Amino acid sequence: MDIKQSISDGKTFLGIELGSTRVKSILIDENFSPVASGSHDWENLLEDGIWTYRLDDVWTAVQSSFRSLSLNVKEKYGINLAAVGAIGISAMMHGYLAFDGNGNQLAQFRTWRNTTTEKAAAALTENFQFNIPLRWSVAHLYQAILDGESHVKDIDFITTLAGFVHWKLTGKKVLGIGDASGMFPVDGKILNYDSTMLERFSALASPFGFNWKIENILPSVLNAGENAGSLTDEGAKFLAPDGSLKAGILFCPPEGDAGTGMVATNSVTERTGNISAGTSIFAMIVLEKELSKVYPEIDIVATPAGRSAAMVHCNNCTSDIDAWVKLFGEVAAVSGAKISKASLYDALYEKALAADTDCGGLVAYNYFSGEPLAGIDEGRPLFARLADSKFTLANFMRTILFSAFGALKYGMDILTIKENVRVDSLLGHGGLFKTKIVGQRLMAAALNTPVSVMEASAGEGGAWGIALLAAFMFLKNNEKSQTSLDEFLAEKVFAGLASVKICPNDNDSESFRIFMERYTAGLKIEKAAAENLKN
Repeated sequence: MDIKQSISDGKTFLGIELGSTRVKSILIDENFSPVASGSHDWENLLEDGIWTYRLDDVWTAVQSSFRSLSLNVKEKYGINLAAVGAIGISAMMHGYLAFDGNGNQLAQFRTWRNTTTEKAAAALTENFQFNIPLRWSVAHLYQAILDGESHVKDIDFITTLAGFVHWKLTGKKVLGIGDASGMFPVDGKILNYDSTMLERFSALASPFGFNWKIENILPSVLNAGENAGSLTDEGAKFLAPDGSLKAGILFCPPEGDAGTGMVATNSVTERTGNISAGTSIFAMIVLEKELSKVYPEIDIVATPAGRSAAMVHCNNCTSDIDAWVKLFGEVAAVSGAKISKASLYDALYEKALAADTDCGGLVAYNYFSGEPLAGIDEGRPLFARLADSKFTLANFMRTILFSAFGALKYGMDILTIKENVRVDSLLGHGGLFKTKIVGQRLMAAALNTPVSVMEASAGEGGAWGIALLAAFMFLKNNEKSQTSLDEFLAEKVFAGLASVKICPNDNDSESFRIFMERYTAGLKIEKAAAENLKN
């Protein structure tokens, strides 16, 4: 009854996150616990060599996810969802969405998954003396300039997917500082784009004679807790075409999946970190001090509160695992067996724990797309074995699970070994951790460090994280709270939440070490596959 009353009074908070394979909506109550959810499955498209989503599909997915949430509220509590206290939008970071002055899309949406910006990223990294990864928005923009793309002269605004959805719902061209830091480097002292690097980009772009300036086409930067606008009448109809949702609802700054992952795991203070494992995999470590030099393998981004964080990002994680599980599901169906998708995942993951220490001599690469950390420009999912390898289901499952961590290991070793970065806590979230124990245990072995998982955020962390940011903004603005984001999470959200910690055991660690030797040696096979296997 308390939850029903909170929903009726509009004292709940809504988080919507557009992930790689699913758009998830979560409603949380005044105690910050999820009380209803909805989702919509979708997939990226490979069109003309570009990984993309069509913007019409974006709205179909967002509306479907919200409708699913509304139905869940109706089924559980017998009332309609007409208002909430605040809303937050989150999505995959980086990429390139460009619009003209009339709001028309100028070029195909280029997601984080594209690795076609090598020349631009290298030039910007050298010029800025700051690592600019291939997937960052500024790399896509500069590559379009170098390639002479005709649309560039007409640009009025570029943004991320979260920024785009937020703009259409509120009319505000803004981003949270975490998401903004994956478009263009930010300065944590001023909580805005780095002014020196803006000047350097302008100097690079000047010879091309564009009428725009980089600082004018980027979204405005907002910090966690700031008011980022409210739901317009048009936005309400976008989100709920049936007219069920009231306009005027406050919004927090839109954030990227890295920032919401940090919030959902209480990893926003120095020496805390988290690992998000879904279609892509990335580790975020909040830094005590700057790194000693620029590493192409390490991104420097910001927490939603503006602290510097080292990000190790890999383009590929669970897509290959999902493909194999789907295949095994077809085998089960042909045999007449009836098993749910969740049960199939659990059974196959758990089988990996019975593998031989050397994984039977098997090796796999989960590269659906290029993987810069491993020096792979173009991906080919690949599984290989010798004639006398011990080809069992247990060895196979451990091998493909280990392959999800291979590229991440290269980057994490830079932080922990070369830079001696200290991590007091490392929390996992995302689809890989939905099956209890397995992903967590093998991750601990791969990184040779304890990994914890909080049950509330293991599988749906991002949507919950942005809902928490919406609640934090509401408290800051409506109740004039002086609480910091760190204090809000530690004292109000996570104080009573239990987590499960798993430390690496010697056998698992040795198993991953052997796997990585084979994995590293076999990268030449992966490169040859990309060179010789063509559409």
